[in-house]
Amino acid sequence: MNEGVKRSALPLGLVLLAAAGAFALTMGARQSMGLFLSTLNTTTGLGLASISLAFAFGQLWWGLTQPVAGLVADRIGTGRVIVLGVLLVALGTVLVPHMQSTAGLILAIGVLAAGGAGMAGPSVLMAATTRLVPPERRGMATGIVNAGGSFGQFVFAPIAQGVTAAAGWAASLYTLGAITLLALPAAWVLRGHSAHPPAAAGAAPVARESAAVVIRRALADRSYRLLCIGFFVCGFHVAFIATHLPGVVAACQLPPEIGAWSLAVIGLFNIFGSLGMGWAIGYQGGRWRMKSLLSLVYAARAVAVVAFLLLPKTPAVMLGFAAVIGFTYLSTVPPTAGLVARFFGPANMATLFGIVMLAHQLGGFLGAWLGGKAFEWTGSYDWMWYADIVLAVGAALVHLPIREARRTALQPAAA
Repeated sequence: MNEGVKRSALPLGLVLLAAAGAFALTMGARQSMGLFLSTLNTTTGLGLASISLAFAFGQLWWGLTQPVAGLVADRIGTGRVIVLGVLLVALGTVLVPHMQSTAGLILAIGVLAAGGAGMAGPSVLMAATTRLVPPERRGMATGIVNAGGSFGQFVFAPIAQGVTAAAGWAASLYTLGAITLLALPAAWVLRGHSAHPPAAAGAAPVARESAAVVIRRALADRSYRLLCIGFFVCGFHVAFIATHLPGVVAACQLPPEIGAWSLAVIGLFNIFGSLGMGWAIGYQGGRWRMKSLLSLVYAARAVAVVAFLLLPKTPAVMLGFAAVIGFTYLSTVPPTAGLVARFFGPANMATLFGIVMLAHQLGGFLGAWLGGKAFEWTGSYDWMWYADIVLAVGAALVHLPIREARRTALQPAAA
């Protein structure tokens, strides 16, 4: 029996559990790293900007690995990529307490942990889900997978804070690394690839475009480029908040546990945002246009940041801001992935969504690094919030010209 046919027979719940669970474990470990920024600064004495550079490089490397991981997964198989990625996340996480230099932190946080999370990250997991789930259920399925990453952040942040309080920050990182290994069984469920999709009965064989042709065709598409620009802004927001929100809490002279709970609240409410976005995409066969949903999300972020700057910085305001940001935090992923699939189909989804994720992480590099630099230069994060507002408004506008129609591919090959 053809491998593609056999894999499509997997229960929907098992596919979603594997993909969402793997994303929860890798994203949870990665998004909780910001809790250790202040401790790393105190322990190593390297300075906030140097440590932020390690986190920023991790944002960039996470993005750089995803197109490559997606290309390998599309051609060779998802399972092998996920196994290697999970092992690298665990290794990088447990090595962090042993690194006393900027180069060492870049290796552990920026290369190993972030690169592994990119290999077992959204481009590979979303593509596997798209391949294994019927088309009419892909909108909600991608929302559920994305919610898995948020659930991981919701669970991991309090765990990390609790273990740190009980046994120290090094033990906390060892615990996070060990928990990440629970994602390994997902590789078996999601194994397979789309290099040779089964043809319909009686249909002519379809020539598969090379990776270079696929990438050139995508980058020549104006709507695809606009989608990448919007996701660049998303990465700037997400990386700044994930890395520096505990620092923002400290600058507001609030207890450090508010930082951990703020990250957890972001993860919790992003579950609702991701599921709601998945439902909206699939509602009545896609009644709401995905580009319009993306514009609304970015506009909501701008309004949330403006309100946060104007309100007094109390624990209730901080947690409320985290809830609003959480609702919009990664709810951009399902419609962005959905537009890539609509533009070019599922066959090269991991590769092309990986490129979009690279744009996301280029923004993430700037968000994480400039957050530390801005604080060193000015003693506050205000200018980063101003940049957040301007970029969010720009992203809301840049999605409006996107055309959602399916693009043409190669014609069927001659018999």
